[in-house]
Amino acid sequence: MIHNIREKFANFVIDNNVIGFFKEPITLKSGRVSYWYVNWRDIVADVYLTDELSDFIIKYVKELNLEPKCFFGVPEGATKIGLITQFKWAKSQNDYGEGEFILSMGRGAPKKHGQLKDRYYLGVPRGNLIILEDVTTTGQSLIEVVDKFLELEIKITATISLTNRDEIRPDGKTVEEILNTKDIPYYSMSNALELLPKIYQKTKIDQKIARKVEEYFLEYGVKKLKLIY
Repeated sequence: MIHNIREKFANFVIDNNVIGFFKEPITLKSGRVSYWYVNWRDIVADVYLTDELSDFIIKYVKELNLEPKCFFGVPEGATKIGLITQFKWAKSQNDYGEGEFILSMGRGAPKKHGQLKDRYYLGVPRGNLIILEDVTTTGQSLIEVVDKFLELEIKITATISLTNRDEIRPDGKTVEEILNTKDIPYYSMSNALELLPKIYQKTKIDQKIARKVEEYFLEYGVKKLKLIY
């Protein structure tokens, strides 16, 4: 069943152009120069598509047999999807009622006063927590959120990325490997290495760009990517 959800989610990603190719490269937040992108911003800017996306997340979590009490989106890319998923999740639970579920989001910048937890969050998570991220490259933003919750002794059930770019960090490790050292499970609902070949076949971009993307994965990828045969 989890395979069926991932397959349907992959089609959702492809049909909505979440992953694609650039004619001119951009510099990512990580400093890497890329001819391909992962962009969830347009999805979470649309109410209908965000509704679909949150349903996918909830189905995915259920198939993993996870039992969260709270969803939290990494600021700022996953903030909205974290809030909406938590709202829908809470309303579907048998113990839904006043005071049972928290609606939590991270502050853009921490407050300079107040209790430590309140400085970082509007609504401090409680109970088993799932942290959502839209895209993981080096995973630095996700790891920083994880470390802050561990510092505050908040139980993290899992971390879930909508798309993993399948890249190695500057320290030579993957995001999953870093999180495993902290005993935090990491899951990705879609992966670049699986989807880029399908998207290339669909779009038939210039082979020069395809070569650039292949070279990118030779340098940064967890393994080699083959687009041109």
